[in-house]
Amino acid sequence: MWIPVLALAGLAGLGLVHGLPGVAAPAQAVAEPGGKALRPRPVAAAGPVVAELFTSQGCSSCPPADAVAARLARDPGILVISRPVTYWDRLGWKDSLGRESNTRLQRQYGDTAFGGANIYTPQLVIDGRTQGVGSQEAKARQLIARAGTVRKASGVAVRVSRTADGGRSVELQGKAGQGADVILVALSANETVRIGRGENGGRTVSYTNVVIDETVLGRWKGGKQTITLRATQLAAPGADRHALIVRQGAGGPVIGSAVI
Repeated sequence: MWIPVLALAGLAGLGLVHGLPGVAAPAQAVAEPGGKALRPRPVAAAGPVVAELFTSQGCSSCPPADAVAARLARDPGILVISRPVTYWDRLGWKDSLGRESNTRLQRQYGDTAFGGANIYTPQLVIDGRTQGVGSQEAKARQLIARAGTVRKASGVAVRVSRTADGGRSVELQGKAGQGADVILVALSANETVRIGRGENGGRTVSYTNVVIDETVLGRWKGGKQTITLRATQLAAPGADRHALIVRQGAGGPVIGSAVI
């Protein structure tokens, strides 16, 4: 039985779907609707749609969603970011990739974007506007397609170019008065973990584009603005790629992005 997020508000004060007594793992969707390969979507001027998966090594419902994230990441029009959370560490296995900042962001999305809804794993948040169960791939692709339409109509443009010293020049352009934080996210393209205990004890699970570090570069107030990234800012230990996210406040919508 799948229990809607809002129906869990009174359970143990935690607001968590996975792991509560009597709550089974959500059903898995097929890998690709109809069994056919999907055509990659074009990248909008505002950048690829951001799909943030809140997952955990201590969540037995999460590995199917982690596999979906890997498939979504093959599409250049989708920026998948895996955000392992920490609140399932109490079940006997400390998530080796978990970050408190991921847990905090998920709660901010719940409070801001989703009207105070409780958080759960595996939750997939699309451009900070909509959310769904991370293992339900067909639904996720529908939400991503809708988000792509919103991106194309936004009038926001994000352009990234390489500088002579190996850094990057990021040009933002859009309507004045929008107001958004520009965030640099350091990622590890693939992390494979052998889980020793807990609900996934004995399993080996792979994660895609895992957050290693993130830094707020500054505030964009709309119009045209250029941000220069030094090469040293793109040298976070353990990271092999970086992404740029333009988000309208904590837990707010993502209006721009780029893969660096």
